[in-house]
Amino acid sequence: MNGHPATILVVDDEAQIRKFLRISLNAQGYKVLEAGNGTEGLAQAVLGKPDLLVLDLGLPDMDGQQVLRELREWSQVPVLVLSVRASEGEKVLALDGGANDYVSKPFGIQEFLARVRVLLRQAGNGEPQEAVVSSGGLKVDFAYRRVSLDGTEVSLTRKEYAVLAQLARHLGRVVTQQQLLKDIWGPSHVEDSHYLRVVVGHLRQKLGDDPTAPRFIVTEAGVGYRLLAI
Repeated sequence: MNGHPATILVVDDEAQIRKFLRISLNAQGYKVLEAGNGTEGLAQAVLGKPDLLVLDLGLPDMDGQQVLRELREWSQVPVLVLSVRASEGEKVLALDGGANDYVSKPFGIQEFLARVRVLLRQAGNGEPQEAVVSSGGLKVDFAYRRVSLDGTEVSLTRKEYAVLAQLARHLGRVVTQQQLLKDIWGPSHVEDSHYLRVVVGHLRQKLGDDPTAPRFIVTEAGVGYRLLAI
């Protein structure tokens, strides 16, 4: 956070909860961003570059578990789930889906603030989240989940976008097959490399990318893939 106050994004459809958290977090010196639904929350997660995201699961437009899955396709910002859903199953699903901590409503504000401090300490100085990543004529817009090639929008499936977004977040660096499979398909699929090969093949077709002379996606044999930084 480099000496600046940490920015915390609160994604909750209850205005009273957002107000209560804003006042409590502001009193601790944090900058607070707010979103009342999942779509707005995902956009704010990119544009606002928060250091921590507080996420309710019962959102009006999409389930918070889905917000978490989509966020984890490209971002490792710490997520503290704050929800009335107190069952063990919901907690396990959220934590397995990439949440860093889980607090059930109703909650004590002092415990909540302590958990916020812990997550911010653990995060340290994370990499900034860029709203748009470019590689030559290819652009990946995380705020709107859009991909364009030489100015023309490219239609991708959910998995195709997830793979490309992961590569874009590590522009110029190799992302291993195991990491892509774990993050996108889940821990039980880390050996299913054929899933990844099929999706990358489709991606290359849509991007007009020749694997023998790649313009965008390079195969690092036996290791993984890299999106060229051009």
